[in-house]
Amino acid sequence: MKVWKYDDNINTDMLFPGKYTYTCSTAEEIRPHLLEDLDPDFAKQAQAGDIVMAGDNFGCGSSREQPTVGLKAVGIKAVVARSFARIFYRSAINQGLILVECPEAVDAYSDGDAVDVDPEGGVITVAGKEFRFPKLPPQIIAIRDAGGLLAYVRKELARKGAR
Repeated sequence: MKVWKYDDNINTDMLFPGKYTYTCSTAEEIRPHLLEDLDPDFAKQAQAGDIVMAGDNFGCGSSREQPTVGLKAVGIKAVVARSFARIFYRSAINQGLILVECPEAVDAYSDGDAVDVDPEGGVITVAGKEFRFPKLPPQIIAIRDAGGLLAYVRKELARKGAR
């Protein structure tokens, strides 16, 4: 597991260059271009279980879904930031990508520190020190577990016998 640390105001163009907006729509097409202008190593080296940590206003910019689709496809366990742009936050929920606002954990992190995120328990551990945040609602966890909002709704409809 690796932690990818970024600064404030990481916008959607930094996460996924706008020049690919109309040519890349599947997770497989998106993944090679994730953060290519910000951190060229990310798309090549990021793996399932990795964590992204960032400063304020993570995901600002346009409302494209490719950044959240790509981060989810990589298998990013969670994005922990001081704060998130509202539209990015909603897109992440739709994709089942866990976002956690915990400025104290971000501030405590130093390069190489071990980090673990427990969204159900509301705890982030950085270098052995625990930081608490409000536990994520069960619906958010269920959306993540289902693989995104669309899959969650389909599952719920099937469970209720709706067609």
